[in-house]
Amino acid sequence: MAETKPVERPLSPHLQVYRPQLTSITSILTRITGNALIVAALLVVWWLLAASTSDEYFALANGVLTSWFGDLVLTLSLWAVWYHYLAGLRHLYFDAGKGMDIPTAEKLGWGCIIGSVVLTVITLLLV
Repeated sequence: MAETKPVERPLSPHLQVYRPQLTSITSILTRITGNALIVAALLVVWWLLAASTSDEYFALANGVLTSWFGDLVLTLSLWAVWYHYLAGLRHLYFDAGKGMDIPTAEKLGWGCIIGSVVLTVITLLLV
């Protein structure tokens, strides 16, 4: 019987041989922003419930939301809203069977990223 030497190969692609594409990153980012918006919504609901509870509890919640941390969370939530909105429009375009070639999909991905940052800055300047 012939002896065979097993070849040492990875079981699946890993970061040494696999580079994530922009389309996969934007898809993952869409899911992350959707879940992050749930957390931000819970924070705003907490603030509203605190307003209806007592002055002391509202002062605590308002202090958290108006601190640097609250400003950071709400600004990132604003960006997540715009990103999630643009990514939803991109997926509607894909559902229509358009833009499925790689160059167009990558342009749409960059459009979501850059567009969400621009729309966030415009929204912050208008408020």
